[in-house]
Amino acid sequence: MAAKKSPNPIDKHVGSRVRMRRMMLSMSQEKLGDALGLTFQQVQKYEKGTNRIGASRLSRIAGVLGISVGELFETPGEKSGDSALLFQMLAEPGALRVLKAYTRTSDPRVRHAIAELIEGIADKQPTKKPPAKSSISRLATGKRGGHGRRTARARE
Repeated sequence: MAAKKSPNPIDKHVGSRVRMRRMMLSMSQEKLGDALGLTFQQVQKYEKGTNRIGASRLSRIAGVLGISVGELFETPGEKSGDSALLFQMLAEPGALRVLKAYTRTSDPRVRHAIAELIEGIADKQPTKKPPAKSSISRLATGKRGGHGRRTARARE
């Protein structure tokens, strides 16, 4: 029986750049796959580096994502439009803290739940105004304000 072959680091890097750009555009794997004539499962394999992306397909992916092929090979130290935006997003207050906590989590289900939670909160925010310090301290200590939670009986 042959040993499992691990993905090439360059294939993983290019795949992660495809994923990052796709997510920045709020594009689903299915939508990218449709634009390329692929299934979303194939897009997943490309993004994980499990399957290599051929040159012509890489060119088509870059075109759909609105970037050059070279940008898919760049490392974070290289400056491009994507990298600049990524660094700008990480400079947001609390962003790096959230990302560091996320990377300490190894369970994919928990990671997915964290992403869903943050996206749900962000989608409900009318403005980008940070919460009041009193709200943050109540959350940290677990104390509620004077209102408390209404029970079914109180609503009747």
